[in-house]
Amino acid sequence: MLLRINPFQPQPRHVQTAKQILRDGGVIAYPTDSMYAIGCSALDKKAINRLYKIKDEDKHKPLSFICDSIRMASQYVVISNFAYRIMKRVTPGPYTFILEANNIVPKIMLTKRHTVGIRIPHNNICLALAEALEFPIISTSINPHYGEKLQDPVDIHDRLKGMIDLVVDGGEIFPQASTVIDLTGTAPEVVREGAGDVSFLG
Repeated sequence: MLLRINPFQPQPRHVQTAKQILRDGGVIAYPTDSMYAIGCSALDKKAINRLYKIKDEDKHKPLSFICDSIRMASQYVVISNFAYRIMKRVTPGPYTFILEANNIVPKIMLTKRHTVGIRIPHNNICLALAEALEFPIISTSINPHYGEKLQDPVDIHDRLKGMIDLVVDGGEIFPQASTVIDLTGTAPEVVREGAGDVSFLG
């Protein structure tokens, strides 16, 4: 199913449709502030296994959580005072923050360091979906197996038909990787520079 959602003012009824699919264990494609991703409920182990199968990747490769706020993220990861200040300054935005996970996070999602990636994207659809779901959505980029950086939702729908349950059409996106910042130590470490500016870190 292809569902058009207004990227500026997401229609509540459409957000509820997508939310219910996620709650029922579905896998969806949806826009973030950096590119289209595929995902599912972060607390549904069966859906996560299905996502890895669709992605056709090693289950030890970490996935990210889409959260609607730092408050939501704090229910799943440890956020130090300095990490909070950085996140508060740049979110919502195109950043992935590596943080230590707590015991609520499914083991299948954890790295050997017991960490996960947290995203609070500058994308109204993402934020509305996570807020409606009331817990995080998994985020992983669409595999190049299905085409080179699919950023046209109609193309994504045509190529992934039968593999996922919904494509949220939020318009075309010019893809850029998010900036990855490790906040597990005593100082931030830039793991990957992407769309998010890091000059403020000095």
